[in-house]
Amino acid sequence: MIPTFLGSTILVFTILQLAPGGPLEQTILQLQMGGFAGGGEGGGGSAAGIDGGSALPESAMKELKRFYGFDKPIYQRYLIWLGIWPREIKHRDFTIPVGESIVEKRVGKRDGRIWRVDVKSLDGNNLSVFEKDGELSPVWHATIDETKDDGTREAVIFQQEYSGILTGNLGKSYTYLRPVTEVMKPRFKISLFFGLTGIFLSYLICIPLGIRKALNHGSVFDFGSSVAIFMAYSIPGWALGGVLLVLFGGGSFWDFFPLGGFRSPVEIWEEMTFMEKVIDQVHHMILPVIAWSIGSFATMTVLMKNSLLENLSQDYIRTAFAKGLKEKRVVWLHAMRNSVIPIASGIGHILGVVIAGSYFIERVFNIDGFGRLAYEAILSRDYPITMGFLVVVVLLRLIGNIISDLALATVDPRIRFK
Repeated sequence: MIPTFLGSTILVFTILQLAPGGPLEQTILQLQMGGFAGGGEGGGGSAAGIDGGSALPESAMKELKRFYGFDKPIYQRYLIWLGIWPREIKHRDFTIPVGESIVEKRVGKRDGRIWRVDVKSLDGNNLSVFEKDGELSPVWHATIDETKDDGTREAVIFQQEYSGILTGNLGKSYTYLRPVTEVMKPRFKISLFFGLTGIFLSYLICIPLGIRKALNHGSVFDFGSSVAIFMAYSIPGWALGGVLLVLFGGGSFWDFFPLGGFRSPVEIWEEMTFMEKVIDQVHHMILPVIAWSIGSFATMTVLMKNSLLENLSQDYIRTAFAKGLKEKRVVWLHAMRNSVIPIASGIGHILGVVIAGSYFIERVFNIDGFGRLAYEAILSRDYPITMGFLVVVVLLRLIGNIISDLALATVDPRIRFK
């Protein structure tokens, strides 16, 4: 489990960090091409003192690299993201004049009073921060960024904290400027709701359908249902969603369902009674759930049918019939338990795929779900959300594998946990 998680996150993190056109390059380009802010009447100044098309000042470049974390080697960035390398926060730049070894720095307020510390250069290159009582500060740290030609030294004072995914902190979104968990949480709930509903309906429909097809193998029902489910399987879920919207969402035909959205607008939703909310939610979810789960219908139905047919041809089934057992008892008590083993082993895999592959359907039905958020984050190079999405998907897959193992042990009499 741990090697899988580390391997996948290291690979994706490295690709994101090294790929050109990242957030740092995009921000620099935006500032250079559109640096004017309020350049109307009597204006002409820009937000960062940058004229459109000009190069960024060195101080601005340093702040941008620090904001996006590109002032550190890539291995440190990954360890900071994990939470096992200290993250630098509350940066304050200052200058150490030539010949000075002690600089007083105001770092904020503490207990309602101005908080000042002394930064001392003990050996010329290393800096130490002392409180006013002469004790070494346990909170503040300082380091030299650059020594200029005239001998002055540019330094920065900062605090450190261990904050990463191991502490539940996925970082702050570059796009939304909010914590990643805060951005992902409501959208993850939406995708998980649709995904679990689709999985439940798939198992509820496909297992009985596969059983009936196996017991009526070669019949008109078996042939007709096979044609229907394979035709549905050949249509991508997002394409089927578009067709359903045209047919039943107020297009050129019938107006039975809404055009999209997770539920009615907030102002309408809040005024509904409990039963009206239930009806409204079901009304909005019928078409998306059909499009969401249609791809697994054929696979699961055929898997159930073939597994049951294979078990019905086994010697232990013939022996059960030879002993005079009734068909229902043989099928449901003996053959069924072994036939659902392939179905049980795939539960966890389906969970991860449903969450990760939900973007197109969410786009068609205008649902602000998890898959759509991840796709938009990749396009905008919002690395914290992209990595947060990866963490959630990997964890879901790992949890799904555990669920699959437990389900397999439940239905397979040959497996026992000791």
